[in-house]
Amino acid sequence: MIIELENLSCGYNGRVVVTGVSVSVASGEIFCLLGPNGIGKTTLFKTILGLLPPIGGHVFIGGRNAAKMSPKEIARVIGYVPQSRPPPFSFRVSDVIVMGRISRIGTWSAPGRPDYVAAEDVMVQLGIAHLRDKLYTELSGGERQMVLFARALVSEPSFLMMDEPTSNLDFGNQAVVLGNIKRFAAEGMGVIMTSHFPEHAFLCGAKAALMGPPSGFLVGETPEIITEENMSAVYDAPVAVVSIPYRGADLYCCQPILGRSDE
Repeated sequence: MIIELENLSCGYNGRVVVTGVSVSVASGEIFCLLGPNGIGKTTLFKTILGLLPPIGGHVFIGGRNAAKMSPKEIARVIGYVPQSRPPPFSFRVSDVIVMGRISRIGTWSAPGRPDYVAAEDVMVQLGIAHLRDKLYTELSGGERQMVLFARALVSEPSFLMMDEPTSNLDFGNQAVVLGNIKRFAAEGMGVIMTSHFPEHAFLCGAKAALMGPPSGFLVGETPEIITEENMSAVYDAPVAVVSIPYRGADLYCCQPILGRSDE
């Protein structure tokens, strides 16, 4: 299956935020979207998910125009992991995760035993089964992020869209999430994610896109996109990108330079 963006422009109330985006992501691929705050990454996500109508161009999901698909049809294909925010009500973790089954449940039906079994399986898979009976409002930010990850997975999607999936996570849990992202892609799931950590695109073996002036939307293989020249231009700060050989592979480090050599 493929998600295709064809000359897509999106924004709010007729105001264009992102324009001229053309890219495709297939099952089994990881696509990492980078760019400064406020550049339109979340707006692009919402348009792909059908939460915002395109201002121009098209989104195709499995060859179908997303504009002609119902929210439930889109939710069966794409699981969404938003940035973690405090919830307005206190729900048990297991109930929050089961909410992700809504696209698999009839309109007037309630979750049944198979839905809770599916939720339990995902909790075990992600190592958060010990949270099942806790209140979501009482979790740490990192624990909430893992629960949102589980809620998206329990819908059995073909694609995951993840808005800064490692936000609020400590170093160990970042490794857990990134490891799971690679595993799910290896099993045939497509992943589209945003990140403020360029190294994550290298770690996941992802295609990457860099949003922001002066080039607008650069897309390609990660080493071609995350370069010192591109990063320095988009973030308006000197950036170093270094490759370090380690145990037969290359590790990449991308860091701002806090002092110029000519100072």
